[in-house]
Amino acid sequence: MDLREIQNLIKFVAKSGATEVKLEMDDIKITIKTTNEAALAETTAYVQHVPVQTALPQANAGLPTSPATPVTPVAVEENAHYITVKSPIIGTLYRKPSPDKPVFVEVGSTISKGDVLCVIEAMKLFNEIESEVTGKIVKVLVDDASPVEFDQPLFLVDPS
Repeated sequence: MDLREIQNLIKFVAKSGATEVKLEMDDIKITIKTTNEAALAETTAYVQHVPVQTALPQANAGLPTSPATPVTPVAVEENAHYITVKSPIIGTLYRKPSPDKPVFVEVGSTISKGDVLCVIEAMKLFNEIESEVTGKIVKVLVDDASPVEFDQPLFLVDPS
């Protein structure tokens, strides 16, 4: 069983609402325990990370639009040529390898495929998130030590 399969198992358990899962294979024994408090914290974190631009048009459906509404599509079009690096797992994102070290990448950093962009702690395991593209970091979308959800945008990369 490789790391990716273990991460998928952790995601599955977190979404299923199960409190404990034990898996025993030939040479591997895995036990995943969750609590209702952890599930509640993750749910709360997800609600806090809902983009305001996405939530407002749905909430105001049928009401007159404000002059600020057309600004959202323009911002999306400006970022259309950037590649979004998304979180492959649920956990806590750290931009530094340790508190006394500098961040892995900053805005303006040139990255190559395979460079470590950050680490995400999930179930007491620190998973290095590596770049799948070569380019330049244009925007960091998540603060250090913040909770992240699966598929949440983390960085914008200019591939040119």
